[in-house]
Amino acid sequence: LVEICLMHPLDVVKTRFQIQRCATDPNSYKSLGDSFRMIFRTEGLFGFYKGILPPILAETPKRAVKFFTFEQYKNLLGYVSLSPALTFAIAGLGSGLTEAIVVNPFEVVKVGLQANRNTFKEQPSTMSYARHIIKKEGLGLQGLNKGFTATLGRHGVFNMVYFGFYFNVKNIVPVNKDPTLEFLRKFGIGLLSGTIASVINIPFDVAKSRIQGPQPVPGEIKYRTCFKTMATVYQEEGISALYKGLLPKIMRLGPGGAVMLLVYEYTYSWLQEN
Repeated sequence: LVEICLMHPLDVVKTRFQIQRCATDPNSYKSLGDSFRMIFRTEGLFGFYKGILPPILAETPKRAVKFFTFEQYKNLLGYVSLSPALTFAIAGLGSGLTEAIVVNPFEVVKVGLQANRNTFKEQPSTMSYARHIIKKEGLGLQGLNKGFTATLGRHGVFNMVYFGFYFNVKNIVPVNKDPTLEFLRKFGIGLLSGTIASVINIPFDVAKSRIQGPQPVPGEIKYRTCFKTMATVYQEEGISALYKGLLPKIMRLGPGGAVMLLVYEYTYSWLQEN
């Protein structure tokens, strides 16, 4: 909960960067600092907390699914003669795909609220916006579950790299007997894991935001499927557009990913010992 409250402004900024199409638009953000200034000036402090309720509601089940299924897939893969490196990566992929099923409806509501540039008081509540989506578009892949394939890609690729890199590198880098240095060793590897995973999976994140966010022409759906959306963004805006919002994403998921893995590791060790 504390992590969400502290880092949510970066998530709002990331989404805004990913859904903006034209840099010449006077309402577009030119830089990370510019985005913070514009949001604060036009939407107030609470503008940075738009769409915060869906991630708060989804956080506990999402993290539980991520780490529980990772362990289950890892145990299942133990019956197959795979290398440890491949086992960690495939277990991570499986956990990400499972996690995506849980979080996607929450992501649809969150992105829609984050994209709204009205003041916090003027925008709809989380529940009324969710009801609006269900009433207008239904519960399916064009409604509360739109962007599902992009979410599968985002979480699947992230967890595959995240868990695969962390556990493989951790097994290579020598263990330090000093508890503080050992903590820093794990934190550093976790930081790299979250950063590298963010860089690799961000095209899926951009596609997800385009599909779940407002369409360029109201009433006309331009972004429908994951890979077609990536291709459209690449053709119209260039390869760099697939990496929009990368800096705020890394700022959040680099250290955030390190903390998550450390909490998981130390909690898992404590449970095994007790």
